[in-house]
Amino acid sequence: MNNFVLRSLLFVPGHREKLLRKASTTKADAIILDLEDSVVPVSNKVKARILCSQLIKEGIFQHYLIFIRINDRESELIREEVRIFSKSGVTGFMFPKAFDGDDIRFIDSLLLEAERENNLKANTLKLIPIIETCSGLVHLDDICQASGRIIAIAFGCEDFITDLRGIHDRRGDSLFYPRAQIAITARANSIIPIDTVHVNVHDLEDLESNLELAKNLGFEGMLVLHPKEIELVHRYFTPSKAEVEEAQEIIRLTEIAQTEERGVALINNRFIGPPMLKKAKYILNRSKIIENWERCRE
Repeated sequence: MNNFVLRSLLFVPGHREKLLRKASTTKADAIILDLEDSVVPVSNKVKARILCSQLIKEGIFQHYLIFIRINDRESELIREEVRIFSKSGVTGFMFPKAFDGDDIRFIDSLLLEAERENNLKANTLKLIPIIETCSGLVHLDDICQASGRIIAIAFGCEDFITDLRGIHDRRGDSLFYPRAQIAITARANSIIPIDTVHVNVHDLEDLESNLELAKNLGFEGMLVLHPKEIELVHRYFTPSKAEVEEAQEIIRLTEIAQTEERGVALINNRFIGPPMLKKAKYILNRSKIIENWERCRE
């Protein structure tokens, strides 16, 4: 079972020291040190590599999962970025614009080479591909199965909707299908589905609407652009007290029914079938994993 806690993945431009240090004081589960889209102009990309390397060595991100969003496959920067950060103790890499399985096999080979050079066990360096194109969505299953180091798959809505030539309206109708497909395919491959960023960072009411849908669709976390979003994101992707109590009651009633040799148990006039029992066990396990994760970071 994938036990990584990835409720919130906070993007930080890799060349902005003030923002990087601020990120190290947040309650995000993961910090994404961005060397790609948010680092402009291109001349700042070298600065970003140097600064992120220094701050990682300084230890300010030691209580976080750390991922480096590298530049895309066509970039001349990717090999140097992998070489530098494979030595720094990061959790892994976020791979942008994954078009198909070949892209993943390419980055997987680079990471395997880096692991060998640094005497690391194979698959030590984890991978999160971002689905940002129509091709990526069409080849999603191949992408998920292309590497054993993939722990999560994320959706990048803005690049996707541009590639689609569609419109990202307030209701998000054009994003419903890709979001659902990413969640379904990720779960089919035992990978964590991570929802897209919420671009209206100051509209927390709209964020909550998106989080409600994301949770209903099966997502387990969200890409985050601003620290103010983290508390609400965690609230939705952490089992609530009511959910935990109901899960405990489902298990208790099932055990009583089994002891009394009754075929089924009831909760709130609903039959407790195998799917409900399975979900109850998942909720309790998930709650315990998150509790342990937060305790170890105190």
